[in-house]
Amino acid sequence: GGAKPPDAKTMGRWGLAVDADTIKQIHDRMVQIAQQQGVMQGRRMRVDTTVVETNIHHPTDSTLLGDGVRVLIRTMKQITKIAGAVGTKLRDRSRSVKLRVLNIARVARSKGLVCQDRLKQHYRGLLDATSRVVGQAKRFSEEIARGVKRSRSVLRQLALEGLRRQIDEMMPRVKQVMKQTRARIFRGNTRSEGKLLSLFEPSTEVIRKGKAGKPNEFGKMVKLQEAENQIVVDYETYARRPNDSDILIASIERHQALLGRTPRLVAADAAFYSNKNDAAAKAKGVKRVCIPNRSTKSPERRREQKKRWFRNGQKWRTGCEGRISVIKRRHGLTRCRYKGESGMKRWVGLGV
Repeated sequence: GGAKPPDAKTMGRWGLAVDADTIKQIHDRMVQIAQQQGVMQGRRMRVDTTVVETNIHHPTDSTLLGDGVRVLIRTMKQITKIAGAVGTKLRDRSRSVKLRVLNIARVARSKGLVCQDRLKQHYRGLLDATSRVVGQAKRFSEEIARGVKRSRSVLRQLALEGLRRQIDEMMPRVKQVMKQTRARIFRGNTRSEGKLLSLFEPSTEVIRKGKAGKPNEFGKMVKLQEAENQIVVDYETYARRPNDSDILIASIERHQALLGRTPRLVAADAAFYSNKNDAAAKAKGVKRVCIPNRSTKSPERRREQKKRWFRNGQKWRTGCEGRISVIKRRHGLTRCRYKGESGMKRWVGLGV
């Protein structure tokens, strides 16, 4: 009506007020309206997966240790500012840690046994400094709990308790990074249990989708499922990356639940194929399962994949790639700007 629109901050607050489950319900309702108005009938289904990256820098052991030291020292400085110089005195090691991180980056670009020895030497120094900072943070936390470090003001005391919780949350993550650094640098083990890729987004996974330009992506896997006329019927953000072949039957069941009918044709790429999936989809009433099997040795299967309906179904399937491209370029799903797993789900839901 020509009134003043809300500013960006208000919109941001509204975005936080609407959680991921509410966005999902709104999306499901829009799908029902599209079906009622005849935009789609649900006769066809195509599905694909992509990666939405979390908002982190490229993870290396040295930079993760540097992040941990920076956060712990910054928090301890805030505690000292509130509580004063009582109890454990803060020793700021941030400068020496930063220099060690820079030295590691410089040496890592070189090759040879001598450089490897120097790299291990720098990492020993960095791990030693990080261990001392963690020990100091532990003492700060204990002294706040015992009341050694305290404030007379109630509000400042609440702030002090909040800073103690930040330290208690960050310390186990820094210790995990120290553990995986020792395993990789000194024992050559790159598959440490509970490996962290970010101190700020601990749920981040490393996902390899076989892309030449980006072999490793750091984030969460997302499924996009469509019907006719480019309508996204369903989306899902996975806490742990599943195999593509494990989500096909669940996607068909989701299609049936939302649209009230079994799709006549199901199209997906070769990652979704398995003999079990093919048989299960047909048992659910799918007439044409258009999923290629690239490693087949059966002449009958190869003939089926050359039929016109199969080739046309695969041509229609490539629309998934266009949908993923548009939703990343124009709607922000290249990188999630919200924090945490709930933030990732909200970001993906709003983008869809």
